[in-house]
Amino acid sequence: MNKPSIPKGTRDFSPLEMSKRNYIFNTIRSVFALYGYKQIETPAMETLQTLLGKYGEEGDKLLFKVLNSGDFLNKVDRSDLENADSLRLAAKLCEKGLRYDLTVPFARFVVMHRDELQMPFKRYQIQPVWRADRPQKGRYREFYQCDADVVGSDSLLNEVELVQIVDTVFKRFGVRVQIKVNNRKILTGIAEYIGEADKIVDITVAIDKLDKIGIDNVNAELAANGLGADAIEKLQPIIALKGSNEDKLGVISEILKDSETGMKGVEELRYIFNVLGNVGLENEVQFDLTLARGLNYYTGAIFEVKALDYQIGSITGGGRYDNLTGIFGMPGLSGVGISFGADRIFDVLNALDLYPENAVTGTQLMFINFGEKETAYCLPVIAKARACGIATELYPDAAKMKKQMNYANANSIPYVALAGENEINEGKVTLKNMLTGEQKLVSADELIGAIKE
Repeated sequence: MNKPSIPKGTRDFSPLEMSKRNYIFNTIRSVFALYGYKQIETPAMETLQTLLGKYGEEGDKLLFKVLNSGDFLNKVDRSDLENADSLRLAAKLCEKGLRYDLTVPFARFVVMHRDELQMPFKRYQIQPVWRADRPQKGRYREFYQCDADVVGSDSLLNEVELVQIVDTVFKRFGVRVQIKVNNRKILTGIAEYIGEADKIVDITVAIDKLDKIGIDNVNAELAANGLGADAIEKLQPIIALKGSNEDKLGVISEILKDSETGMKGVEELRYIFNVLGNVGLENEVQFDLTLARGLNYYTGAIFEVKALDYQIGSITGGGRYDNLTGIFGMPGLSGVGISFGADRIFDVLNALDLYPENAVTGTQLMFINFGEKETAYCLPVIAKARACGIATELYPDAAKMKKQMNYANANSIPYVALAGENEINEGKVTLKNMLTGEQKLVSADELIGAIKE
């Protein structure tokens, strides 16, 4: 018989892994709510009309398409089948696809529900997304995104607040991070300054890889994309800028003084850094000129978060976009958002062993099953323990004591309660601490008090 398997790029999660993942989601969710963001959910499937053309040609190829239900061949010409034109066939066989990210469904949601929404609208969303990517370490075909966005406001206080959210989340996780900030307007100004304004996308895509491939390879990529030697030369001191955020902004504002767009970006960042200086952040915020973020719809501030004590890619990212809903015929609605990479955060917390004990413990108390009479005595005590919020289970079978104790050990249950004839006669139970081996005879109230402590 063939062993069952799961599709490539997907994963099962054990109870322990789910405890850890829920700790991550619950922490992020509680911080989003703390800052006034409200939760929405959208369907796993969207119409292909909603999804196609929003992620560029590469993104379109990575969409999982869903076959129409029923007789899906009834709209297909025999000639299409004979020509095996997969793109034409897909258009007729599939009207829906699995969502690729949470941003496009959010834009669709805002346009569909605009009459009910109070602007500015602050939403968060924690749901899985699907990409038909080549699976590799740290990259899956099904993974969760944790997004928070605010639309309908141009205020830079939103950017400040998102940086505070990032700071609060990682403070709660106990992870030291560096929050990198840049502005797409500054990058546009730099492209103008080096005389290559039309190559802004090539420039940002290349310098975004600086950390991964180094300066020589970035320069080679820029040359391969048609940038002249003079332009590449002018770019070098900009990429290599050092010093405090204020120092860097001072130098870059001198370089970009003739670029209206570039100077607007400098002013925006100055404001963000000034306000953040007064809110008492735990983590460092750094102006990083090489931060470009691949997505071309960012128009203002952009963010990326790196863990300081563990080598891994970006664990959170985001930015300001000026026309999110324009793709659905509702132009002029500005927004800014961030996305936490739950899967990478999971790896960081595992590597640094930062899960609090109560996040990963399941059952706190298990009652040994000695038979029907003893079970009848224990059930009201179990109900009382559960009513007091103690996760409690009764072993279902009157099996050998050793087997029941092994079960408690294997499931890391810290307390075991036993009630035989002697305990029943005294109206008590014996409580055993599985970590220390200590046992004591207690009443139901004492049992609850001991575990609560």
